[in-house]
Amino acid sequence: MEKLAICPGTFDPITNGHLDIISRGAKVFDRVIVAVFNNQAKSPLFTVEERIHLLKESIKDIPNVTVDASDHLLMDYAQEQNAHAVIRGLRAVSDFEYEMQITSMNRKLNENIETFFMMTNNQYSFLSSSMVKEIAKYNGNISGLVPEFVEQALKEKYNHI
Repeated sequence: MEKLAICPGTFDPITNGHLDIISRGAKVFDRVIVAVFNNQAKSPLFTVEERIHLLKESIKDIPNVTVDASDHLLMDYAQEQNAHAVIRGLRAVSDFEYEMQITSMNRKLNENIETFFMMTNNQYSFLSSSMVKEIAKYNGNISGLVPEFVEQALKEKYNHI
């Protein structure tokens, strides 16, 4: 039986930290779906369609990873996809409490889908999409934090071209 995992997130935009978790998850699971979810608490810079495009470009060399989007609850989406697991990235201890709350609620919603936490590579432990956007907004150097085409897309969004 194929082991399918969902790697959910806002991905506004995708960072090299996200790519670290996705690529490592792809080595553990037969197939990974990177699912873009719209977090109503956030005001995204990129549209869902733009985020999907940036993700597809980012993962094009990882054959067992696909990209999708959903506006359902994660556990409902995972069940619709027949997923066995959810992959969540952790950067620091500060992420753990928040992720534990989400995981506990998800387990209440569907106890058949396991959540796997992966610690990001130390070189990305400080990295967040919000931080990248803040630096890009002021035309700061974000090379090495995001793929080059994401850096270009951020420059276009902030009219730094």
